[in-house]
Amino acid sequence: PHHRGLLATGGGSHDQTIKIWNSQTGAVLTSKNSGSQVTSVIWSQHHNELCSSHGFTNNILTLWKHDKGLSLTKMTDFVGHSSRILSTTCSPDGCHVVSAGADETIRFWNVFGEPTRKRSSSSVSSIWGEVSLGDHHVIR
Repeated sequence: PHHRGLLATGGGSHDQTIKIWNSQTGAVLTSKNSGSQVTSVIWSQHHNELCSSHGFTNNILTLWKHDKGLSLTKMTDFVGHSSRILSTTCSPDGCHVVSAGADETIRFWNVFGEPTRKRSSSSVSSIWGEVSLGDHHVIR
């Protein structure tokens, strides 16, 4: 996050919310119903955004804008998995998200776009620096 002391969490199939917490006071600052089970949440390294992954019932990734007023605004969905998303991770350059689903696929997504600040080429892993991912790719 780009604000000190923030924590994002996701609820299960009954709760279905993404919550932004003040980690120093324990107060819930924002709570947004996502409409489906939240399986992970990743903060963008470069923008005031976060990506949530989902299981029952949607099986999607969602990009959220996190503004200074601490609200979450849904920006877009990334559709591709046919079963719930089990795990996600962010690429070293902070632009791409990789998701592993119960449909036995690994998908590469261009979620966060290019960073707003320039990074030295030595800080970017060569596997990510040489692959053009477009919107997403699938490995079965």
